[in-house]
Amino acid sequence: MLLSIAAGLLLSTQSRINGALGAALGDAITASTISFGVGLVALVLLALLSPPVRASVAQVPGALARGDFPRWYLAAGVVGALVVFSQATAIALVGVAMFTVCLVTGQCIGSMALDRIGFGGAPPRKISALRQLGAVLTIAGVIWAASPRGAGTDLLALLLPMILSAVVGVLMGFQSASNGVQAAAYGTAAAAALVNFATGFVVLVALMLLRLPAGIGLNPFPAHWWYYSGGLLGRLFVGITVMAIKRLGVLVTSLAAVGGQLIGSLLLDVLAPAAGSSVSPATVMGTILTLLAVALASLAGHRKSTAGTREKTPALN
Repeated sequence: MLLSIAAGLLLSTQSRINGALGAALGDAITASTISFGVGLVALVLLALLSPPVRASVAQVPGALARGDFPRWYLAAGVVGALVVFSQATAIALVGVAMFTVCLVTGQCIGSMALDRIGFGGAPPRKISALRQLGAVLTIAGVIWAASPRGAGTDLLALLLPMILSAVVGVLMGFQSASNGVQAAAYGTAAAAALVNFATGFVVLVALMLLRLPAGIGLNPFPAHWWYYSGGLLGRLFVGITVMAIKRLGVLVTSLAAVGGQLIGSLLLDVLAPAAGSSVSPATVMGTILTLLAVALASLAGHRKSTAGTREKTPALN
């Protein structure tokens, strides 16, 4: 679970970096395309320098030709691009706080559904009352933490972008699970991440080309190197979640990552606050509630796994 929390920390840091790059350039989609491109280049270099990764990347065409998994699982990379697109459209209408609430709500619902049906060949996991409670408390914790920034928002007038954000959150569970299946087929998480980044990069470049006729006005590119490090953190996020899902399942991995996102956002607001950011008691208490919910869901999953192991163990006479 600590790996999943670490992935959430990376994701919150990546969001801050990509947000800063988007603000500097004046265009969020261009910033996201750069981020995906940097991550893709890093993975290509890793494949060139690491024989095991290079060998697993060489397995990609064969895995696709053999049909080791449905080819539409490659849409996991498209989901990453869709997250970026939803950020570029919905955040301008509902704000970051409400977007995060809707995204996390979708993640919890989608992850529970995927765990229940056993998506990608994983054994189905019964969604116990404790796990349902953990998901509900996670949503409540995120709403509580985001409430100071979301106060005063006219939710009824912004229902459509909120629904779209929740749908993207549901798809993020599919993205994580699909990447896990691809990692098993290729042999390494790095190969799955490379395919994921390549697919998402192609989609984002296509979006850029579609926008060219209308013109894309950009500010000068920032000189500091850290503006361009978001893709590297995204590469680590994908790799960590692929490994975590094998042990924890989609739901607990997603919940732990949410807890990591809140911790990371809280630390960033305290140690390196952005313009207009603030830390309130509600933010702190919401973060604590979310972490407790993650622990509850993880405990429920562990108890279920342990019970299943005992049932399969033959009695000794």
